[in-house]
Amino acid sequence: MVASEVRALFAVASRPEVVSLAGGMPYVTALPLDVVGELVADLVARRGPVALQYGSGQGDPHLREQICEVMRLEGIEANSNDVVVTVGSQQALDLITRVFIDPGDVILAEGPSYVGALGTFSAYQAKVIHIAMDDEGIIPESLAQTIYALKTAGTRIKFLYTIPNFHNPAGVTLNTARRQQILDICQRADVLIVEDNPYGLLGFEGTTMRALRADCPDGVVYLGSFSKTLAPGFRVGWALAPHAIRDKLVLAMESAVLSHSTFTQLAVGQYLATQPWRQQIKTFRELYCERRDAMLSALEALMPAGCSWTRPAGGFFVWATLPEGLDSKVLLPRAVAERVAFVPGAGFYADGGGTRHMRLSYCYPEPERIREGVRRLAGVIEQEMQTRETFGPDASIERGGVNTPGPDLA
Repeated sequence: MVASEVRALFAVASRPEVVSLAGGMPYVTALPLDVVGELVADLVARRGPVALQYGSGQGDPHLREQICEVMRLEGIEANSNDVVVTVGSQQALDLITRVFIDPGDVILAEGPSYVGALGTFSAYQAKVIHIAMDDEGIIPESLAQTIYALKTAGTRIKFLYTIPNFHNPAGVTLNTARRQQILDICQRADVLIVEDNPYGLLGFEGTTMRALRADCPDGVVYLGSFSKTLAPGFRVGWALAPHAIRDKLVLAMESAVLSHSTFTQLAVGQYLATQPWRQQIKTFRELYCERRDAMLSALEALMPAGCSWTRPAGGFFVWATLPEGLDSKVLLPRAVAERVAFVPGAGFYADGGGTRHMRLSYCYPEPERIREGVRRLAGVIEQEMQTRETFGPDASIERGGVNTPGPDLA
């Protein structure tokens, strides 16, 4: 296990003088916090003996029914018996990897891919093979070719891990036509799909994409979370899995934590039962859309020639590409010195790629802070380009860099 690019940043990025375009922290201040507080107090007063007790390893039955209602917005028709509540969707990732992976097994994943997933896969000694993607998501031909080559070589592929909607970190969305192609390719090859979808309800264009799980109940394990549509502090996520996999996930959950928090499950259930949660999601969408627009307009106005970036239709992230020859890890300590933080792209690859890339998050800072952060970042990039032009391509390397910033970098 190694420190992730994201975790190492928080000690620095949380300082008030630093504009953090790094962590994907939801803007929980947009919640009606007084209402949430009253809801929690009422839960303790009325159902304290239940809420503060041990619970089921599979999760509260009523909450699992409510989760099925939430998934119905993405076209999923599911039985609550197939839902396993987890401590965020991150634990669901860990449990699935624990159930499926023997050391040396292969997991397919987009390149780039979510850093938290890569850390989990590495901890269980899986080998991650990246599948090429573009602005429309996974490239089906790349997936088919990779599966064929691996199977021809006798390699075991345990599953394809994908974030089809508003990808973390790339910000792109798998288009409708490719979704069916991906399902067909994996079904023919007998490859399970793990669909991670924390951002699916946070689209900015008024439509919700149909989940892969909606069209392939037996071939997809779907992961969801309330961290982005309610609050991450509740730590409530879930996995929707075919029966046989569900049973193994429950066993793995019980051996890992015995049971998760009954209190937070009942609190989330109470919120869904009594509050206009669909309207709250709409509020989040509008807020994040405004911040996305602020970032895109700032990038367009301020970034030097040779930079490019994705234009997300939802979610939290923009994936930026630096001019040829620049390394985002080398830039990071200098950016922090200029009081702006981002996540270097190398943390989102298992094979050492991504050095020209960086993830920029727009979900947490106010729009004016986003613009100021992009201004500072653009200045750092321009300075680096001028240094290379003056002293040659090795100037940056000679002056050194760090893999991840420490707390003393300010």
